[in-house]
Amino acid sequence: MEHITTPKVENVKLLDRYTSRKAASGTLYLTATHLIYVDASAEVRKETWILHHHIATVEKLPLTTAGYPLLIHCKNFHMAHFVIGQERDCHEVYTSLLKLSQPVKPEELYAFSYNPKMSKENREIGWKLIDLKVDYQRMGIPNDYWEITDVNKDYEVCNTYPPEIVVPRAANKAVVIGSSKFRSRGRIPVLSYLYKENNAAICRCSQPLSGFSARCLEDEQMLQAIREANPGSPFMYVVDTRPKLNAMANRAAGKGYENEDNYDNIRFKFIGIENIHVMRNSLQKLLEVCEMKSPSMSDFLTGLENSGWLRHIKAVMDAGVFLAKAVKDEKASVLVHCSDGWDRTAQVCSLASLLLDPFYRTFKGFMVLIEKEWIAMGHKFSHRCGHLYGDPKEVSPVFTQFVECVWQLMQQFPCSFEFNERFLLEIHDHVYSCQFGNFLGTCHKEREDLKIFEKTHSLWPFLLQKKQELRNPLYKGFTAYKELQPNTLPFSFHFWCGMYNRFDKGMHPKQCVLDHLLSCVSQKVKLEDDASELENKLPFLDGPLPTEACSLPKIGSAASRTPMLNTPQDYEGEPPPPVLSNGASAEDMDVMSDVDQKRKENLSHHQDPRGLTDTMDTLASEAKDGKPRHH
Repeated sequence: MEHITTPKVENVKLLDRYTSRKAASGTLYLTATHLIYVDASAEVRKETWILHHHIATVEKLPLTTAGYPLLIHCKNFHMAHFVIGQERDCHEVYTSLLKLSQPVKPEELYAFSYNPKMSKENREIGWKLIDLKVDYQRMGIPNDYWEITDVNKDYEVCNTYPPEIVVPRAANKAVVIGSSKFRSRGRIPVLSYLYKENNAAICRCSQPLSGFSARCLEDEQMLQAIREANPGSPFMYVVDTRPKLNAMANRAAGKGYENEDNYDNIRFKFIGIENIHVMRNSLQKLLEVCEMKSPSMSDFLTGLENSGWLRHIKAVMDAGVFLAKAVKDEKASVLVHCSDGWDRTAQVCSLASLLLDPFYRTFKGFMVLIEKEWIAMGHKFSHRCGHLYGDPKEVSPVFTQFVECVWQLMQQFPCSFEFNERFLLEIHDHVYSCQFGNFLGTCHKEREDLKIFEKTHSLWPFLLQKKQELRNPLYKGFTAYKELQPNTLPFSFHFWCGMYNRFDKGMHPKQCVLDHLLSCVSQKVKLEDDASELENKLPFLDGPLPTEACSLPKIGSAASRTPMLNTPQDYEGEPPPPVLSNGASAEDMDVMSDVDQKRKENLSHHQDPRGLTDTMDTLASEAKDGKPRHH
């Protein structure tokens, strides 16, 4: 709170950049964790909350006739344009937000003060929810070719890898340690994913310290062990995700890439994903396009193309598809690296796993995938997301690109994922929010040093509590789709308005399809519960058959539950049925007689509840379609 000199400012305007309606007027509050704006002009109390850690930039704009503008850009792509009446208030809010949004010490991050009033036992259970050993066991590891080893338990091999790693059983400790000395930052080849169908593996590492001619016997033995762990293939791929020019520049600095002459039976391939600096600039250009107030179609499409953003998304997707095809179709193992093996390598390995394994498309599986490929393997979340005050050149949207690739897959395969778009957005929000401990720091060792597991909470239990609103109503189940083979032609990639213009309400449809589907699913579940309850009551309806005289009310009751055509548009161009003298149509009488006959049969046998179930199914279908079924 020492950074807050003015906790409350009144008569602050909040501008809406996409509508011409009058600016909101209200009060701005600064708390220890949030900026809160309360709109006093709204009929219903309306609050805008912005987490300090979400703030990317704060900018004071030139004075206007309305006051002193303050422009806030957030890491989750929220933009708030305030106008403050007094220059002093504006400057103090500006200064406070600069300090609050860029803490210097890790202990100042929100996760260390966030207290959801959870017991210590439940917090510990939350951290144990994801167990990577269980995922390796699911793949069939340990087995004859692979083992889980604690050779890195004291971080002697690599200080950015977890204590336990999966390596070929044929690679002894001397080979592991020797290889680590020949790999950048000691990041040796380790298993990422094993495709059980044919024993082909996806492995990951960093670039070799090869320069132009250096070689390492242990590193060559390590790659040979990986290749021989897949007896079904005579070769393995080594994939460098960098553009060839970048890799050659690294070679001049004593690093570089593998020489095919020194490694037996490898096929080397460059993929060509650009570095973190290119990606950061590309995102900035994309956001400038998103913030254009009234662009023409030509301006928007030209800006989108010039940003290069979708081109980069396609490059990452192409790399993931190449890995998946190599493993599934060519039955070959693949070793992947970039420079240090924690940015592009994480993107590509996790995407390939997602394409190959439907488990990773479930709630739990996607959490496991992020823990395994991003958190445990040392993606530098703290640096890439700018959690602390530091070098802005280290910030880059690497994880954002992965999340978008998953969303692009969801557009092509809408029935293959258990979760919906909101699940991706929630995870993306919390990567930057620092509210939970999962994404703090840069590696497992650093999280241990910060006592993350003792002092903070895990995100995953929090998300599972919201499972109902984050589920995909179109999901067909675990076994419906096995491997995914996406189309990566340019027309297959879409601009993700739900991410980059998510907070601009004027840009979204008036009716949300997802909300409607979730509502229909909820209604269907309720109807099924009601049907089940009524079926359970049927055995208690024993008694004499009703007489013909008392059957008419029952006919009316049954007919009233049968879908009727009530309005001209319901006939969809068909002529309405003729109306009889008693006011009912001929079709109605047919329905009545049919229902009457079925009701007699049901009552005489006292045992067949299917008619009721059919009716409930019909109602559920109508609720889903929004129109009655024709009988």
